[in-house]
Amino acid sequence: MGRKILLVTTDQQRFDTLGCNGGLLSRTPVVDGLAAAGYRYERAHPQSVVCMPSRSTIITGQYPSTHGVWMNGVPLAPDAPSVAEVLRSAGYRTALIGKAHFEPFLDPFARFAENRVIDPDLLGSAGSGPLRGFEHFESAAHGAMGAFHYARWIATHHPEAIGMFYRVLDAALEVNAAGGGATGAPQVHDNVIPREWYHTEWVADRTIDWLSGIDADEDWFCWLSFPDPHHPWDPPVEEMHRVDWREVPLPAGYIEDPAAREHVLADKPRHWMSWYQGDLVSNYEAPLDWVPATMTADQVREVNARNAVEVELIDEALGRVLAAIEAKGWGEDLDVIFTTDHGELQGDFGLLFKGPYHVDGLMRLPLIWRPAPSSAAVVAPSSISRPVGLVDIAPTLCAIAGVAVPEWMQGQPLPVDDADADRRGHERVLTEWDSELFGVEVHLRSICRDGWVCTTYQAGHSHDGTEGELYNLAEDPLQQVNLWSDPSHAGLRSDLLADLWDHQPLPSRPLAKAQAPV
Repeated sequence: MGRKILLVTTDQQRFDTLGCNGGLLSRTPVVDGLAAAGYRYERAHPQSVVCMPSRSTIITGQYPSTHGVWMNGVPLAPDAPSVAEVLRSAGYRTALIGKAHFEPFLDPFARFAENRVIDPDLLGSAGSGPLRGFEHFESAAHGAMGAFHYARWIATHHPEAIGMFYRVLDAALEVNAAGGGATGAPQVHDNVIPREWYHTEWVADRTIDWLSGIDADEDWFCWLSFPDPHHPWDPPVEEMHRVDWREVPLPAGYIEDPAAREHVLADKPRHWMSWYQGDLVSNYEAPLDWVPATMTADQVREVNARNAVEVELIDEALGRVLAAIEAKGWGEDLDVIFTTDHGELQGDFGLLFKGPYHVDGLMRLPLIWRPAPSSAAVVAPSSISRPVGLVDIAPTLCAIAGVAVPEWMQGQPLPVDDADADRRGHERVLTEWDSELFGVEVHLRSICRDGWVCTTYQAGHSHDGTEGELYNLAEDPLQQVNLWSDPSHAGLRSDLLADLWDHQPLPSRPLAKAQAPV
């Protein structure tokens, strides 16, 4: 009997939403406990700050420009490599339960496997597969939409709950700009669904059920993927007592004075101010009809409060799964990795959601690895300050399972401390962005190294190829002072850009066209 592996991902979760990372709004004792017993990464970045490219990086161990999912709406190729298939070939039982999103959600013709694999009985109890190396697959998304297993379960068992969720798309199939709650904040909604029917609980329940069918001597890899705390922010109303939005402090990245806020935005590449003023949208998940400049401080408070409630519910659901694993006698042999696909602006710079903005709200991710206590390779718990990426997760899973890291993976196993990181060359982490939506084309490449983040913009709709951003993370952690054009930093900028291009991955396949918006 070898090590069991539980990969836990959330969707769109900031680094600072966990207690172990300094978060004050949410109580996260389960994840904090994993961090205290394992490795907590201070500077983990995604290779894209949007869902589909980032999740495709997790499963392939490749950069978006290599696996080909360069923006939302571009499906991961059916023949793309998968770490789940590697582990399954090594004898592991494999499952993905929750949000996958390697393929578009908005799929009325069921062209994509995630939207076709549905159990005939509509119960989601037996699961289905295989899907990209997962022998068992049960899907969930935000609310009771689409053909996902969770939506079918709701329709079969609790049809009255279908209309309780926020409508993500409006009548024109655009991202809904409607607001709700106490402040009218966009994508906020009072959801009267009972907690036990909510998708966070369902994903945990289905994971526990799958684990109950695993024999004691079998090794397994389960990707437990929660759809929250991604917008819409509509957790069960019965749980909103946990955080009073009126008492939520404004986040450090929110600049309360409008003139000061606009001064900071004006010093960034022009698409920042264009979106803030409502003149340009370059990411499908930002509502076309919403103008960030109209957002109030109270709306920021309410969004953060609801987000915090969703984070707490995830922590408690994960606790139930871990308790079930302990009850099976697997606790000593269990590795747990906890992370997310990208962050959320959540009020920073007066903005919400995500897009082509390579700042910490979107790029700095929670990442924790609690190795199996029985492993002979376990070292003392530590916080790792060196940069790592989601591209390193697939190689880490291989290392845990004791299988060779395939040559097609572009990351390397996560370090266990800074000395290990230095020894194995964890010196930099790269992030990409490419998008072409509503006639707006945006291309970014970023490097984080030595406490600096440097982003270069290639020519596109709003940029001529000369713009960029340069931030000193030690002196300017909120990334409000753009040093890109500062002559005294020209040498550093040139060095970082040369390093960026020297390590830029090469595409392995031609870039595909988007086949659906998300």
